[in-house]
Amino acid sequence: MKNFLANPFGGTPSFYGMDLDAGLIPAHPVEVSKNVAFAYPLAGAMTTPAIYPSGSSQPSPAYTANFIPEIWSGKLIEKFYASTVLAAISNTDYEGEIKNHGDKVNIRTKPTITINDYLVGGDLAVERPSSNLVSLLIDKGKYFNTILDDVHAVQSDINLMSLWSDDAAQQMKITIDTNVLAGILDQAQATYNRGAAAGKISGDINLGVTSSGPLAVVAAGAGSGKVDVVEVLMRMAQCLDEQNIPEIGRWVVMPTWMGVLIKKSELRQAFLSGDGTSMLRNGKLGMVDRFTIYTSNLSPAGVAGGLAAGEYAVYAGHAHALTFASQMTKVETLRSERTFGQLLRGLQIFGYKVLDATALVQAICTKG
Repeated sequence: MKNFLANPFGGTPSFYGMDLDAGLIPAHPVEVSKNVAFAYPLAGAMTTPAIYPSGSSQPSPAYTANFIPEIWSGKLIEKFYASTVLAAISNTDYEGEIKNHGDKVNIRTKPTITINDYLVGGDLAVERPSSNLVSLLIDKGKYFNTILDDVHAVQSDINLMSLWSDDAAQQMKITIDTNVLAGILDQAQATYNRGAAAGKISGDINLGVTSSGPLAVVAAGAGSGKVDVVEVLMRMAQCLDEQNIPEIGRWVVMPTWMGVLIKKSELRQAFLSGDGTSMLRNGKLGMVDRFTIYTSNLSPAGVAGGLAAGEYAVYAGHAHALTFASQMTKVETLRSERTFGQLLRGLQIFGYKVLDATALVQAICTKG
């Protein structure tokens, strides 16, 4: 910094021949700091133009020697998801090429051939078999739409887009499972496969009725008004047997608390845990009386599920009963038009239908 020199002829000191403002003249003719001579304005809400928005304030204390840097860990806390069972209990034989919301899949059913008595010398009756055409409408869709701001993308040390995509896929499966399991409530054949007088042949199998008479299920040693969990499985199996449903390919979906009862029952030494992958992905518990047992927290329950408080829907059936078709039609990334960021969004369309109500059994249960 140049020195300010006193005018040898008296008067106001000068700097390279220019007069200086008296307010900037030091008490003594010494070097003046540039912070004094050319003081910078303190940033404030009333600064013109405003340095920061009106109503805000500077950090206190200011970031001078007190700044503590934040460290972002590259490790994430593990996230666990509800078990999804739809892929295990339904068939996707008719999925085909689904491209757009609103597509329809036409499914042909097998005709039933009539068997007649033969009489020697008599004419043979001619039958032209016909069957119903079942239409599976792909009329449901779910989507996700997220944005990653550019600032966050720069500051992050992990691939947030990839992380969000993985979570979206899991959440999509959970949402669709919940939707389908709620949608097949009361879709089992009303006369023989649900209610207090089920059974095509016996007509006396009690599978529980919502509000008026659900099955109070216990692990073992059922007393008055209680039903062993094993007994519930046997009743559902009997209903399928009386409908001539194949033994291979049968399944049961029950709430988690019923799965615990099975482990406490007389079958606790016999249930099969399956491999670690299946347990984590679809809640597979094992096999009991020709049933592959799955536990799920996504089945209809309580008032929110269309039942009475404390009630749970338990389904049993064959893979032939329920068909499901789905297609993740759109997964795309694009720039946001409203802010600086990258959008990640996806659309999945799907449809489902109970093709054969005789191959689906429903029980209404409560904790005994």
